[in-house]
Amino acid sequence: MMQDNGRYARQMLLPEIGAEGQEKLRRARVLLVGAGGLGSPIALYLVGAGIGSLTIVDDDVVSVSNLHRQVLYGEDEVGQPKAECAARRLRRLNGEVQIQPIVARFTKDNADMVAGYDAVIDGCDNFATRFLIDDACCRHAVPYIYGAICGLTGQASVFHYGASPRSYRDLFSEEVLLQAPLPPKAVVGPTPGVVGSVEVHQALQVLAGYGAPLCGKLWTIDFSTMQTQTIEF
Repeated sequence: MMQDNGRYARQMLLPEIGAEGQEKLRRARVLLVGAGGLGSPIALYLVGAGIGSLTIVDDDVVSVSNLHRQVLYGEDEVGQPKAECAARRLRRLNGEVQIQPIVARFTKDNADMVAGYDAVIDGCDNFATRFLIDDACCRHAVPYIYGAICGLTGQASVFHYGASPRSYRDLFSEEVLLQAPLPPKAVVGPTPGVVGSVEVHQALQVLAGYGAPLCGKLWTIDFSTMQTQTIEF
């Protein structure tokens, strides 16, 4: 399907994107793991930007406690699979993008599904899945756009991309994290909204080939003070 470039005119005005960058986005295939607080803004902005296709992997269903931050869903969808609800909403937003929902958990048995994608984006909420994504992206040389939140803090980075690609394991120890207590589930809606949007910025840079993505760098924010840091590793 040909893109209606009038839809993307505002972002194509940016010299970093233009017609060439938009064409790269149109051809891009992206895998999103998780369609919750992070995954909701990630999916909306990626589809709005006009990527070629988006596959959404999530095994959860919509609950009432999701609705204050998971902006893809409505009250009438409580109890329904998130991946399928997300696909319906996203197709209404942009019919030019191919949307594939997969109602399943991302596990070691299916992790090699990352092969063939142009980027994998982290919308999940646990350490174990992130290590699985990291390992699979390493095996298949697929860029991994990472983001996470905890309370009023968030962080993002880009792994397996660039001249000197780094990995999630370069930052975090699996042994330590998997034995650590689970972080609290306390969160306000804008926190995943902002961090998810940062992940989309990183994805667009990787996919359209502009800017300086967070390769070998960890971006962090504390929303209680609005202080940010970028740490090289």
